[in-house]
Amino acid sequence: MPGRPELTAKRGLGVNYERKVDSMDSLAGTQSYYEDADNRRKRSRLIIALVLIVLALAAAYFAFTSGKGDGAATAGAAAGGPGGESIPNITVMVPGRVSVQATIAANGTIAARREMPVGVAGEGGQVVRVLVEPGQWVGAGQTLAVIDRAVQTQQTAGLAAQIRVAQADANLAQAELERAETLVGRGFISKADMDRKRATRDAANARVRVAQAQHAEAVARTGRLNIVAPEAGLVLTRQVEPGQVVGAGSGVLFRMAKGGEMEMLAQLSEADLQRVPVGTRATVTPVGTTLSIAGQVWQQSPVINMDTRQGTVRIAIPYSTALRPGGFADARLVAGTAEAPLLPESAVQSGPEGNYVLIVGKDNKIARLPVKVGEVSDRGVSIASGLTGNERVVVLAGAFLNVGDTVKPVLQKTSQ
Repeated sequence: MPGRPELTAKRGLGVNYERKVDSMDSLAGTQSYYEDADNRRKRSRLIIALVLIVLALAAAYFAFTSGKGDGAATAGAAAGGPGGESIPNITVMVPGRVSVQATIAANGTIAARREMPVGVAGEGGQVVRVLVEPGQWVGAGQTLAVIDRAVQTQQTAGLAAQIRVAQADANLAQAELERAETLVGRGFISKADMDRKRATRDAANARVRVAQAQHAEAVARTGRLNIVAPEAGLVLTRQVEPGQVVGAGSGVLFRMAKGGEMEMLAQLSEADLQRVPVGTRATVTPVGTTLSIAGQVWQQSPVINMDTRQGTVRIAIPYSTALRPGGFADARLVAGTAEAPLLPESAVQSGPEGNYVLIVGKDNKIARLPVKVGEVSDRGVSIASGLTGNERVVVLAGAFLNVGDTVKPVLQKTSQ
């Protein structure tokens, strides 16, 4: 009934309840919509990330399999299409056999080939002047140092005067003998007197010779006061200064290298010593330099050190300012030549069993051959044994290949 208030209240309560329910349904639908949108965004991001990863892996794969600019492919080429796997291109070479020098590496010290110690040869005295310095070239007989000779000079002058006195006596005896000879025929002089005069003349002449010998001895003794070079060469050390008193017990005052000739004392094992006879060519490099000084072995040690089992070879080398006796140097001795395959270092692999190379067989399958490495130089690595030189040796990508892999060999031209 319209006029009844309780009915009006019930109708209003029902309307409010319906509005509240509709509002809750609207909020729930909005929340569900946003959750669905967020899930869609997450799935989109995940799909995009997976696509990017796949593209990156594909790009890395194709860069790895086709990135070699010289046409050589690595052994890890992957699937090329739906029909199966592609065969990688592998660079190979046929090394042949070339002439390879067999060298022996050694080290040792530099020394003067003929070292000359120079000391006091005379009675000695006080040093007045020193005329040379280490590193200076001198000639044979050149004065190195001067010793005071005031006393010896006076003694020499006295002996020179004695020569003149003895010569005067000899002249007088000769004159008296000649006068006596003119009187013998007249009977004024007996034969006995003549014999005495001849004896007096001979004795006077002998005294002249004695005085001359004494004077020459004094001159030589005075001359030995100078310290002189016994041979032409290079002054290595100086152990004397002006004012120093020297004598026969003073020891070595100068050291010289005869003719400036140098040598290297190289230490070699007992086995290598047999491979380097006299005349073997060598190249010496002083430590701290890049010089390569040519020399040759001029003497072998006749004995082997029982402690080190090594012997010494003496390598003659010309003088150079970089050579200092007592310094250290390296040497490479040419012990002969041999015919052997020569490979680049990239072709030789190593493992627990030793060195090996990979070759491509007649069926284009990879095989492994153990080898023994010989000399290593700037030209490459020589193979002492294990290869004939006619094999197709893998130059690159050996670390990525396995025995039995099928490859397509690409021959590399050699410059040998």
